[in-house]
Amino acid sequence: MKIHPLLPCALALGWMAVSCSTGPRPPEPGTPAFFWGAAQQTYKSGDLLEILQGDNDFTAKARVWEIALSAGMVQGAEDLVTAYESGMRLNRANPGPFRRNISQIRNLSGHSALDLAQQVHTLLAKEKGPQISLEFAFPPGSAVEPAALRKVYAGILLQESEAASLQTAMLERGVVQAVCKLVGSPDDPAKSLELFKTAPVQVKREVFLLAAANILYDESAIFGANKLDQPLRLKALCDEALGALGAIPETKDTKALADRIHTALKKAKISL
Repeated sequence: MKIHPLLPCALALGWMAVSCSTGPRPPEPGTPAFFWGAAQQTYKSGDLLEILQGDNDFTAKARVWEIALSAGMVQGAEDLVTAYESGMRLNRANPGPFRRNISQIRNLSGHSALDLAQQVHTLLAKEKGPQISLEFAFPPGSAVEPAALRKVYAGILLQESEAASLQTAMLERGVVQAVCKLVGSPDDPAKSLELFKTAPVQVKREVFLLAAANILYDESAIFGANKLDQPLRLKALCDEALGALGAIPETKDTKALADRIHTALKKAKISL
């Protein structure tokens, strides 16, 4: 199976409609405005990373979008890995391809997780307002589990084209789920979609950062001893999660999450 790169080349998560007109002159190739327009058309993380290399009129917008994309890529990739792990156990006659896919996908999701931590860190340092603005369209894809995923769970080795389509669908699904979490409706894609009918979507800072902290904590697990076994990176994600919690008022939910993070660090024998 050919694994599509998540970072830095960036996976195209879906094509959005592009209208042609005789309007204003398009931005020059290589400029932040050019990459922002490209991201609007192709939904590519790589275009956003080009913008994030410097400070410009699009940096703040791109950072929030990149947080959603990187968080979703990890979610989708790890859900796919879980299916391949099941398939590997069941397909005892030919577990090798499943094992290779697990290794490749998990390494790539690790890169996305580090990007997520970096973007959240920078957002905390630069964005101090009461609201976080989401200035992108609701992502393509569906929160519904793709039918082909059940085949992988059952140990069926997919043809390369079907496996590639499944990977794309799972990453799209992960981004949809991440966006729903960040806007405060983790279990209601329809409600989240409704919010995006009015642009930009304004999310209360405490809602966005609590969701980001939860995502960072959940995704830190990929660096655990039974996965990538990179304790310093696990700590980095947990530290950023605690940083996000420290930037918002303490509540029952923030305290409970902080306790879970500290417990996870102690279990991993990582000093706070």
